[in-house]
Amino acid sequence: MTDTTTATPLLVAADLVAGYIPEVNILNGCNLVMTDGDFVGIIGPNGAGKSTLLKAVLGLCSVRSGRVELAGKDITGMKAHQLVSQGVGYVPQTKNVFPSLTVVENLEMGCYLRPKVFKDRFEYVTTMFPRLLERRHSRAGSLSGGERQMVAMSRALMLEPKILLLDEPSAGLSPTLQDEVFLQCRTINTAGVAILMVEQNARRCLQVCNRAYVLDQGKNAYTGTGRELLADPAVIELYLGTLAKATGG
Repeated sequence: MTDTTTATPLLVAADLVAGYIPEVNILNGCNLVMTDGDFVGIIGPNGAGKSTLLKAVLGLCSVRSGRVELAGKDITGMKAHQLVSQGVGYVPQTKNVFPSLTVVENLEMGCYLRPKVFKDRFEYVTTMFPRLLERRHSRAGSLSGGERQMVAMSRALMLEPKILLLDEPSAGLSPTLQDEVFLQCRTINTAGVAILMVEQNARRCLQVCNRAYVLDQGKNAYTGTGRELLADPAVIELYLGTLAKATGG
């Protein structure tokens, strides 16, 4: 696990106050720190501000105060398409593939800023996910939910990002496909890409991430390693439910 006390921060969100509608804040002083190669999960109840935190980092909602830094550079309010060239990959929860395009064509879209790197990056992602090589000529709309998520994450990896932002990657998938997606996330992280993942499956998120933040009402409620939070009685009672208590996390 990355030591966040000594390593140079890759991503910092400091005292973020943000929302979508004027004078209505979803984030109320939220903080986050990540380092190179980190794998950080964001969990919490519905409406806690999890996805809003990602959108604040990506310039997709209004940041009223606070700041976002990437590798020491202030990126507060910088738009998502600009952040791609800064080393940020993003996989939204829905509409994250082009269903009428083939797998290859989807991955080509991920290289639109640097088409010359396509061959090398295609080899990279298909070595990581051999299933994509098998299905390379299939239209994305014909793939299983787990395969579509694989395409979405691989497309975000085509420009070799420093950090990958994932918004509820297991949403709508069966338990088996959820496990597959979480293993894919682990594979990507092991290859050296930092991951910031918002996830509704809190228990599974804490099992795979290095560290996690629990948000509640737009603020940090708890933080720690995944193992620490899985064993925290307050986190179990308030956010993980009886399943985590019964299984011991």
